[in-house]
Amino acid sequence: MTTPGRRWWARIPAPVVDMGLVGLAVVDLWLFQWDRTPIGIALGGLACAVLALRRWFPLAVFLLSLPASFLQDVVVAPLVALYTLAEHPRDRRLLALCATLSAVATALPWPLDDTAGPWPLISFVYALGTAAAPVLLGQLVQARRDLARRLTEIEEAREHGRVLHAQAVLAQERAQLAREMHDVVSHQVSLIAVQAGALQVATGNADTREAARTIRSLSVRTLDELRTMVTLLRTSTGTATELTPQPTLDDLLTLVQSSGIDAELTGELPTDVGSPAQRALYRTVQEALTNVRKHAPGATATVEVWCQGDDIGVTVTNCAPTRPSLTLPGAQHGLVGLRERADLLHGTFASGPTADGGWQVRVRLPAHSN
Repeated sequence: MTTPGRRWWARIPAPVVDMGLVGLAVVDLWLFQWDRTPIGIALGGLACAVLALRRWFPLAVFLLSLPASFLQDVVVAPLVALYTLAEHPRDRRLLALCATLSAVATALPWPLDDTAGPWPLISFVYALGTAAAPVLLGQLVQARRDLARRLTEIEEAREHGRVLHAQAVLAQERAQLAREMHDVVSHQVSLIAVQAGALQVATGNADTREAARTIRSLSVRTLDELRTMVTLLRTSTGTATELTPQPTLDDLLTLVQSSGIDAELTGELPTDVGSPAQRALYRTVQEALTNVRKHAPGATATVEVWCQGDDIGVTVTNCAPTRPSLTLPGAQHGLVGLRERADLLHGTFASGPTADGGWQVRVRLPAHSN
């Protein structure tokens, strides 16, 4: 299959071109041969025949064409050999030497004793100019080929860059989706599981207890499947950007009151805070309260919003649990997501146990982070 845009002569098969040049060289030798002796005809025929091998042995073909240039008034064979040689090597000193040898072989008279007058020097100048033409043309073709190869490499590199960019965007979207699924869906399903477990323990009705057990079992299974989905989505991680509207600090009080635990919100809610920071702080509180419900039943929690200079932060602290916790699946994706949010906004995140057996989550962010 031919490449669109190529010129018609570039689509001719190489063997056909080589055979055509051999035939043209034979015609040139037949019309302009000086030396009709057997050795002159043999050297001329050799120069024509070796052109068929010019693509594989350009220097050898050129050297074998020199004797014919010395004995015969041929043009095609030596110039084709010189052009082919100029297409391949990058040693310009070699090309200059070969062009000079070709000019000398063409300008020297035959027989050698016929050197009277200035004609040999004049002939050498003209022959050198003639030899320079195929050399320059060959170098031009070589430069054009190198440029085309370089352009192809650049286009391949750009295409590779586009593929990498698309993969990076996909990874960012996957990480964003995984984080939002964990923060939003697991928040609600965990609450259902906790409330169903509490109902299962508190009720005295067998049917109600069985229904509560079924709800809790389904909730736990849903959470487990959700963790698996989040793990799959996070296989291609990246620094995700916030793409959709999220809750703000104004929604913190509602979040704390509806958390299902004994929690208190302290501190003043500032108004001059960037939207990314507000979303990150809200998600931190949401995840921390969810973990309190799952892992510290009966514990109380305090949500403190604070400002220090140009930074804003939130600290969620809970006491030790008062009763055994339910066995719920967990893979630490929530804390990983919170740390990613803080890193993305050039903030800090820390979490760990407290001295009284509770747990504390603390995040600090620039108030106007983007």
